[in-house]
Amino acid sequence: MPGTLYLIPNTLGATAALDHVIPDHVQATTAQLAHFVAENAKTARAFLKRVHAVHPLARPLQEIAITELNVNTRADALAGLLAPLRDGHDAGLLSEAGVPAVADPGADLVRLAHKEGIPVRPLVGPSSLLLAVMASGLNGQSFAFNGYLPTDAAARAKRLKDLEQRSRTEKQTQLFIETPYRNGALLEALATSCQPATLVCVATDISLPTESIRTQTAAQWKSALAANQGPDFHKKPTVFLLLAAG
Repeated sequence: MPGTLYLIPNTLGATAALDHVIPDHVQATTAQLAHFVAENAKTARAFLKRVHAVHPLARPLQEIAITELNVNTRADALAGLLAPLRDGHDAGLLSEAGVPAVADPGADLVRLAHKEGIPVRPLVGPSSLLLAVMASGLNGQSFAFNGYLPTDAAARAKRLKDLEQRSRTEKQTQLFIETPYRNGALLEALATSCQPATLVCVATDISLPTESIRTQTAAQWKSALAANQGPDFHKKPTVFLLLAAG
Protein backbone atom coordinates (compact mmCIF):
# COMPACT_ATOMS: atom_id res chain seq x y z
CA MET A 1 0.00 0.00 0.00
CA PRO A 2 1.51 3.38 -0.97
CA GLY A 3 2.24 6.14 1.48
CA THR A 4 0.48 9.50 1.52
CA LEU A 5 1.88 12.62 -0.12
CA TYR A 6 1.28 15.54 2.26
CA LEU A 7 1.28 19.02 0.72
CA ILE A 8 2.97 21.13 3.38
CA PRO A 9 2.65 24.92 3.41
CA ASN A 10 5.55 27.14 4.43
CA THR A 11 5.53 30.64 5.86
CA LEU A 12 5.55 33.51 3.36
CA GLY A 13 8.84 34.79 4.76
CA ALA A 14 11.45 33.94 7.36
CA THR A 15 10.24 36.67 9.72
CA ALA A 16 6.74 35.23 10.01
CA ALA A 17 5.99 33.60 13.36
CA LEU A 18 5.47 29.91 12.63
CA ASP A 19 2.55 29.50 15.04
CA HIS A 20 0.76 32.50 13.53
CA VAL A 21 0.44 31.00 10.05
CA ILE A 22 1.10 27.23 10.27
CA PRO A 23 -1.50 25.33 12.34
CA ASP A 24 -0.22 23.13 15.14
CA HIS A 25 -1.53 19.93 13.57
CA VAL A 26 0.34 20.74 10.35
CA GLN A 27 3.56 21.19 12.29
CA ALA A 28 2.93 17.92 14.14
CA THR A 29 2.33 16.02 10.89
CA THR A 30 5.45 17.52 9.34
CA ALA A 31 7.56 16.48 12.33
CA GLN A 32 6.64 12.81 11.81
CA LEU A 33 7.83 12.60 8.19
CA ALA A 34 11.20 11.23 7.13
CA HIS A 35 10.96 11.98 3.40
CA PHE A 36 10.49 15.36 1.74
CA VAL A 37 10.48 16.87 -1.74
CA ALA A 38 11.36 20.58 -1.73
CA GLU A 39 12.53 23.32 -4.07
CA ASN A 40 15.68 23.86 -2.03
CA ALA A 41 17.07 21.40 0.50
CA LYS A 42 18.85 24.09 2.54
CA THR A 43 15.75 26.18 3.14
CA ALA A 44 13.70 23.03 3.76
CA ARG A 45 16.09 22.11 6.58
CA ALA A 46 15.72 25.61 8.01
CA PHE A 47 11.94 25.18 8.04
CA LEU A 48 12.23 21.78 9.73
CA LYS A 49 14.47 23.29 12.41
CA ARG A 50 11.71 25.81 13.16
CA VAL A 51 9.16 23.00 13.39
CA HIS A 52 11.52 21.02 15.65
CA ALA A 53 11.52 23.87 18.18
CA VAL A 54 7.80 23.20 18.77
CA HIS A 55 7.36 19.56 17.70
CA PRO A 56 10.54 17.46 17.99
CA LEU A 57 11.28 15.69 14.72
CA ALA A 58 10.74 11.93 14.71
CA ARG A 59 14.25 11.49 13.29
CA PRO A 60 17.44 13.55 13.55
CA LEU A 61 17.51 16.14 10.79
CA GLN A 62 20.58 14.55 9.18
CA GLU A 63 18.63 11.30 8.74
CA ILE A 64 15.70 12.95 6.97
CA ALA A 65 15.77 12.54 3.19
CA ILE A 66 15.18 15.74 1.21
CA THR A 67 15.15 15.61 -2.59
CA GLU A 68 14.85 18.71 -4.72
CA LEU A 69 12.15 19.58 -7.25
CA ASN A 70 12.60 22.92 -8.99
CA VAL A 71 12.78 24.50 -12.44
CA ASN A 72 15.93 22.50 -13.19
CA THR A 73 14.29 19.11 -12.52
CA ARG A 74 13.82 17.07 -15.68
CA ALA A 75 10.38 15.66 -16.38
CA ASP A 76 11.79 12.13 -16.52
CA ALA A 77 13.11 12.53 -12.96
CA LEU A 78 9.68 13.05 -11.37
CA ALA A 79 8.86 9.37 -11.08
CA GLY A 80 11.94 8.77 -8.95
CA LEU A 81 10.79 11.35 -6.41
CA LEU A 82 7.78 9.17 -5.62
CA ALA A 83 9.88 6.07 -4.82
CA PRO A 84 9.50 6.34 -1.00
CA LEU A 85 5.72 6.61 -1.39
CA ARG A 86 5.59 3.52 -3.58
CA ASP A 87 7.48 1.72 -0.82
CA GLY A 88 4.79 2.65 1.69
CA HIS A 89 6.41 5.69 3.33
CA ASP A 90 4.57 8.96 3.83
CA ALA A 91 6.31 12.02 2.36
CA GLY A 92 5.90 15.77 2.33
CA LEU A 93 5.94 18.17 -0.61
CA LEU A 94 7.23 21.40 0.90
CA SER A 95 6.97 24.80 -0.75
CA GLU A 96 9.60 27.53 -0.51
CA ALA A 97 6.84 29.93 0.53
CA GLY A 98 3.12 29.47 0.87
CA VAL A 99 1.29 26.42 -0.39
CA PRO A 100 2.76 23.73 -2.68
CA ALA A 101 1.68 23.26 -6.30
CA VAL A 102 0.22 26.79 -6.67
CA ALA A 103 2.65 29.06 -8.54
CA ASP A 104 5.07 26.30 -7.59
CA PRO A 105 6.80 23.46 -9.49
CA GLY A 106 5.16 20.78 -7.34
CA ALA A 107 1.98 20.55 -9.43
CA ASP A 108 3.50 18.04 -11.87
CA LEU A 109 4.50 15.74 -9.01
CA VAL A 110 1.01 15.91 -7.50
CA ARG A 111 -0.53 15.02 -10.87
CA LEU A 112 1.81 12.03 -11.19
CA ALA A 113 0.91 10.90 -7.67
CA HIS A 114 -2.77 10.89 -8.64
CA LYS A 115 -1.95 8.95 -11.79
CA GLU A 116 -0.19 6.29 -9.70
CA GLY A 117 -2.98 6.08 -7.12
CA ILE A 118 -0.90 7.67 -4.34
CA PRO A 119 -3.13 9.49 -1.80
CA VAL A 120 -2.62 13.27 -1.72
CA ARG A 121 -3.50 15.35 1.34
CA PRO A 122 -3.30 19.17 1.25
CA LEU A 123 -2.57 20.77 4.62
CA VAL A 124 -3.79 24.18 5.75
CA GLY A 125 -1.46 27.16 5.50
CA PRO A 126 -0.94 30.63 4.03
CA SER A 127 -1.53 31.33 0.34
CA SER A 128 -0.39 34.81 -0.70
CA LEU A 129 -2.83 34.73 -3.63
CA LEU A 130 -5.94 33.97 -1.60
CA LEU A 131 -4.92 36.31 1.22
CA ALA A 132 -4.43 39.07 -1.35
CA VAL A 133 -7.89 38.47 -2.83
CA MET A 134 -9.39 38.53 0.66
CA ALA A 135 -7.77 41.82 1.60
CA SER A 136 -8.09 43.61 -1.75
CA GLY A 137 -11.80 44.39 -1.69
CA LEU A 138 -11.96 43.24 -5.31
CA ASN A 139 -14.23 40.51 -6.68
CA GLY A 140 -13.70 37.35 -4.65
CA GLN A 141 -16.44 35.44 -6.50
CA SER A 142 -14.50 35.30 -9.77
CA PHE A 143 -10.75 35.68 -10.08
CA ALA A 144 -7.85 34.33 -12.13
CA PHE A 145 -4.13 34.00 -11.46
CA ASN A 146 -1.98 34.82 -14.47
CA GLY A 147 1.53 34.18 -13.15
CA TYR A 148 4.28 36.48 -14.45
CA LEU A 149 3.69 39.13 -17.11
CA PRO A 150 6.13 39.84 -19.97
CA THR A 151 9.26 41.79 -19.01
CA ASP A 152 9.33 43.71 -22.30
CA ALA A 153 7.59 47.04 -21.70
CA ALA A 154 5.46 47.01 -24.85
CA ALA A 155 4.44 43.38 -24.44
CA ARG A 156 3.66 43.97 -20.76
CA ALA A 157 1.46 46.98 -21.56
CA LYS A 158 -0.45 44.96 -24.15
CA ARG A 159 -0.92 42.08 -21.73
CA LEU A 160 -2.24 44.45 -19.06
CA LYS A 161 -4.74 45.94 -21.47
CA ASP A 162 -5.87 42.43 -22.43
CA LEU A 163 -6.31 41.46 -18.78
CA GLU A 164 -8.15 44.70 -18.06
CA GLN A 165 -10.55 44.01 -20.92
CA ARG A 166 -11.11 40.47 -19.69
CA SER A 167 -11.74 41.82 -16.19
CA ARG A 168 -14.27 44.31 -17.56
CA THR A 169 -16.08 41.75 -19.71
CA GLU A 170 -16.21 38.98 -17.09
CA LYS A 171 -16.23 41.21 -13.97
CA GLN A 172 -13.27 39.11 -12.88
CA THR A 173 -10.33 40.04 -10.64
CA GLN A 174 -6.99 39.43 -12.33
CA LEU A 175 -3.95 38.47 -10.24
CA PHE A 176 -0.28 38.37 -11.22
CA ILE A 177 3.16 38.51 -9.66
CA GLU A 178 6.56 39.87 -10.59
CA THR A 179 10.20 39.24 -9.76
CA PRO A 180 10.51 41.48 -6.67
CA TYR A 181 13.17 43.81 -8.07
CA ARG A 182 10.80 44.67 -10.95
CA ASN A 183 7.81 45.56 -8.76
CA GLY A 184 8.26 49.27 -9.43
CA ALA A 185 8.22 48.85 -13.20
CA LEU A 186 5.04 46.77 -13.03
CA LEU A 187 3.18 49.29 -10.87
CA GLU A 188 4.25 52.07 -13.24
CA ALA A 189 2.86 50.03 -16.12
CA LEU A 190 -0.42 49.45 -14.30
CA ALA A 191 -0.79 53.14 -13.48
CA THR A 192 -0.21 54.22 -17.07
CA SER A 193 -1.71 51.35 -19.10
CA CYS A 194 -4.99 50.84 -17.24
CA GLN A 195 -8.06 53.03 -17.43
CA PRO A 196 -8.10 55.67 -14.64
CA ALA A 197 -11.02 54.05 -12.77
CA THR A 198 -9.59 50.52 -12.78
CA LEU A 199 -8.92 49.32 -9.24
CA VAL A 200 -5.39 48.11 -8.54
CA CYS A 201 -4.31 46.38 -5.34
CA VAL A 202 -0.67 46.00 -4.31
CA ALA A 203 -0.22 43.38 -1.57
CA THR A 204 3.33 43.12 -0.20
CA ASP A 205 4.90 40.87 2.45
CA ILE A 206 1.57 39.31 3.32
CA SER A 207 1.46 37.89 6.89
CA LEU A 208 4.86 39.41 7.73
CA PRO A 209 5.49 42.29 10.18
CA THR A 210 6.18 44.51 7.13
CA GLU A 211 2.87 43.67 5.45
CA SER A 212 1.33 46.40 3.27
CA ILE A 213 -1.92 46.09 1.28
CA ARG A 214 -3.32 49.08 -0.63
CA THR A 215 -6.18 49.26 -3.15
CA GLN A 216 -6.56 52.43 -5.23
CA THR A 217 -7.61 53.39 -8.73
CA ALA A 218 -5.00 53.45 -11.45
CA ALA A 219 -5.32 57.25 -11.48
CA GLN A 220 -4.62 57.43 -7.74
CA TRP A 221 -1.57 55.18 -8.13
CA LYS A 222 -0.32 57.40 -10.95
CA SER A 223 -0.60 60.46 -8.71
CA ALA A 224 1.03 58.66 -5.78
CA LEU A 225 3.99 57.59 -7.90
CA ALA A 226 4.40 61.09 -9.30
CA ALA A 227 4.54 62.39 -5.71
CA ASN A 228 7.05 59.68 -4.74
CA GLN A 229 4.46 58.11 -2.42
CA GLY A 230 4.44 54.62 -3.84
CA PRO A 231 4.58 51.46 -1.72
CA ASP A 232 7.73 50.22 -0.02
CA PHE A 233 7.97 47.03 -2.05
CA HIS A 234 11.38 46.96 -3.72
CA LYS A 235 12.71 43.39 -3.63
CA LYS A 236 9.73 42.29 -1.52
CA PRO A 237 7.30 39.53 -2.60
CA THR A 238 4.19 41.24 -3.94
CA VAL A 239 0.86 40.19 -5.43
CA PHE A 240 -0.81 42.59 -7.89
CA LEU A 241 -4.55 42.57 -8.58
CA LEU A 242 -6.79 44.58 -10.87
CA LEU A 243 -10.52 44.89 -11.39
CA ALA A 244 -11.76 47.02 -14.26
CA ALA A 245 -14.64 49.43 -13.73
CA GLY A 246 -17.87 48.29 -15.28
